Order: sequence, then structure tokens, then C-alpha cells
Amino acid sequence: MKLTAKIIACLALTVLLGACSGHKPVSVTASSTAVKPQVHANRKIYFTPPPKLPGQRTVGDILQGYGAFATRKLNAYFAKAKVSYPPREVTFIALKHEKKLELWARDSGKFRFIRDYPIKAASGAGGPKLRQGDRQVPEGIYRIVEMNPNSHYHMSMKLDYPNEFDLFHAFQEGRANPGSDIFIHGKAVSIGCLAMGDEAIEELFVLTAQVGAEHVKVVIAPHDPRIYPLRADSEDLPEWTPTLYSMISREIEALSPVMKPAKIGLWSSKLGFVSQPHRENPTLLRASKQLALPPPSVAQRLYYRR
Repeated sequence: MKLTAKIIACLALTVLLGACSGHKPVSVTASSTAVKPQVHANRKIYFTPPPKLPGQRTVGDILQGYGAFATRKLNAYFAKAKVSYPPREVTFIALKHEKKLELWARDSGKFRFIRDYPIKAASGAGGPKLRQGDRQVPEGIYRIVEMNPNSHYHMSMKLDYPNEFDLFHAFQEGRANPGSDIFIHGKAVSIGCLAMGDEAIEELFVLTAQVGAEHVKVVIAPHDPRIYPLRADSEDLPEWTPTLYSMISREIEALSPVMKPAKIGLWSSKLGFVSQPHRENPTLLRASKQLALPPPSVAQRLYYRR
């Protein structure tokens, strides 16, 4: 029995030794030593991208961040005006005395009034901008040439002031620096710009980006010519101001040809509306009728940007 047990033990030991000698070694690689994170079925991992540094936002970022909300608000006004959104063309009418910016748009038909926004700040007084540092908001017909999503005033849209009309008269009068960098922007501070507040500029910026800046026109007037005719009644205004005001009046009245009831008072470019009794003001009665404007001059046809 003892001999048999010894024989069995020797055979078992031989088998074990053979098994160990025939095993291939495991090659250790860097990937096999890395510890993979365990994914739990019940745990959801959310990734929040880091915020962009100041000065790195794009127009696309603005549309992604503000587009849906701004579009939802604008859609309600466009639907009420029976204009599809986004429209084919847009015109902003800025009225300096009333401190109001009107939004007009059209798709395939006529321009229709959509809504208006209060202008939070607009420095200066009635009259065109003439030189750098005069703090005047320009008056005329302009285009948007740049959209700045990284403005110090939340967002901004740069106008093409001075345009051809402004440069022509600046050259004629020897004004070497008529000024520049005129924007429609947010906040409520103005040095020659139209400050609309942050909420309004978000809508205007998104609308302009969706329509295309090349399809947006900006008309800036000293006051509403549908209420009282634009007149260069101050000796401080340039001699070409009546031509400019004729152009502005034509542009606004082409959108809204029906004049509103005239306000009680005479317009002064320096003092604004001066209240006077209605019966003692025969000029006011004539102002309530449609103003017949002369045909455009050669200068208007050459320098009027449409």
C-alpha cells in the first residue's frame, strides 16, 4: 500500500511540473496595466463645456445662446403683422426726439410695422453728425457693416457712418474727421450711438443675423416726419440739411405714407416741441397734411444709399 501511494504521488507531481513548463508567459503592455473607469448603468455623466473667455464669442454663439428665445418673442409680433419670419428685408427707423426705434419688415409684399423699442440713450440733439467728438447721433440712411458679439455694451452692430453722402459733404466743407464708430448696442449709455438696452439688442442682433446684415437698412431722423415735417430751421445746421431731410422723409413715408395727427406745438431743433395753443398756431394746421416734397436732386441720386 505504501509503495502504491508513493507511485501515485510521483505521477501527480510529474503531471503538475509538465503543466507549468508548457504555459506561455503573458506579455505585459501599457494598456493592460491601465485602470479603466467602471461605468455604472444607473449613473449619468453630464459634461458642461467651459465658458469662453471674453472676446471669444462668435455670432454663431449668440444665435445658439439667445436665438431660440429671441425668435420666439419676435415670432409673435411677426405673426400679428402677417409677415413670415425671418423676413426678406428689414428697416429700422430711429427717431431721436421720440427716443424710439421702429422695426419694419416684409417678405414678398409691402413693408409692415412689426413693433417698436424704446431707445435708452442717444446723446446730442437734432441735426446731423459733423465731426469726431461732437457726441451727435448721425442722421441719414445707413447700413449695418459689422456685428460685434463681444461688445463692452453686451452686443453691438456697427453702422456705415460716414457713408458716401456724409463723406461727400465733409470733403466739400473741408472737415477732415467727420467721426466714425457709430453703433446700435446694448446698455443705456451713449456717446453718439443708439443704446437700446440688453434685452432689445438681443432681439435686434438675432434678427439681423438671421436676415443678413445686407438686407437691413437703418434710417435715423431727428424726429418723426409723419407727425411734423423735417425742417432745417436752425442757422447752426449745414446748408445741405434740407436735402438730407428730404431723403429721410421720403424713406420713412414710403414705409408709412399715412401721416399721424400732428402734435400741438412747433418743432425747434434745439428745444424740441414748444407747446402752443392750437388756435394760435396756423402752421400746425398745414403740418397735419401730407408734405409735398420736391423731386430728388443729382446729389441725392448719387449719394443716396438704398
